Amino acid sequence: MNATTLRPGERRAMPPWARLVITVGLLYVFLVAIKLMESSFKLMGGGSAGSLFQGIESPFAGVMVGVLGTVLVQSSSVTTATIVALVGSGQIGLTAAVPMIMGANIGTTVTNTLVSIGSVRRSGEFRRAFACATMHDFFNYLCVIVFLPLELATGFLSRTAVWLSGLLTSAGTQGASFKSPIKTAVKAGGKLVQEQVESVGLEGKTLAVTLLVLAIGLIFVCLHNITQQMKALLAARIEAGLNAALARSGLVGIAVGIVVTVAVQSSSITTSLLVPLCAAGILTLDNALPVTLGANIGTTVTALLASLAAESTAGLSIALVHVLFNLSGAVCFFPFPFMRRIPVTLARRLAVLATRNKLWILVYVGVMFVVVPLIGVFVIG
Repeated sequence: MNATTLRPGERRAMPPWARLVITVGLLYVFLVAIKLMESSFKLMGGGSAGSLFQGIESPFAGVMVGVLGTVLVQSSSVTTATIVALVGSGQIGLTAAVPMIMGANIGTTVTNTLVSIGSVRRSGEFRRAFACATMHDFFNYLCVIVFLPLELATGFLSRTAVWLSGLLTSAGTQGASFKSPIKTAVKAGGKLVQEQVESVGLEGKTLAVTLLVLAIGLIFVCLHNITQQMKALLAARIEAGLNAALARSGLVGIAVGIVVTVAVQSSSITTSLLVPLCAAGILTLDNALPVTLGANIGTTVTALLASLAAESTAGLSIALVHVLFNLSGAVCFFPFPFMRRIPVTLARRLAVLATRNKLWILVYVGVMFVVVPLIGVFVIG
């Protein structure tokens, strides 16, 4: 029998280049779906997000308003930019804004947590995907638990930021901006889909719900197919090589996280892209953590560049607080194996519980990103 002859019922293997093209296409649709999810949340409650930040006095309420504000607009960059503007204009003080910045870090992680649910019908994949997503949640919550009391006791973040902003201002540093072609392409795709949905006469909350349902559907389909294509594209030897490279030097993973996040101008996109990699078993949870830390650092760059152009040094100071907070988190956890294991272990245990009983997903997302923030803002705040 000729090598190219197929047996009855046998299918010809797809060439690698075709799988690569399909994977890139699926990744684009996946990112557009995330953008649609962001748009739907903004339509549901983004209009009132800016007013949340004013009149908050309790540090705990400040953290929770940062979480809630970011969940509403689905972008820590938007939340941070809003806080920078409010501090720069003197509407809120630097001390009150620091906990809000910390909360924004937590709120942005809800995106990849929701994305991981796309694998919920496949237990093995879902366990890895959900652990990858919630590892980011736990890491950011742990950073707040460590650094908020330290900041309240010593003011080390705000004091250092004020000192650095003075140096940068005296050096005559000018503001800058960077337009990501990837972000532009994704935004264009999301806008096109939204316009098509709007063309049938939908608006307001109905439009928001429709976009959310469409986004979730696309994420489910894309996540399943991306996982399958990646498994076929990357042989076990390549998987082992990727993990070995990251295991040898976690600094490489941090650098990758920073570069990708600066390129796409969204930590949510970076961490959401890790979900299918972990779901497919291509990337281990331990090796995904440094990339997540890099994404945390990379997401501070946009607001920092913009704040350099502000006339008031207060806006620059709060942007620097964001940078220092995420750098401090990386320095506190990354160099020490026992510290790195804490968010990874918590995420793995939660993923096992969620795999056994899907009710844990609703409880976790509802409590961490809705109930606790609402109590913090409207009861304590």
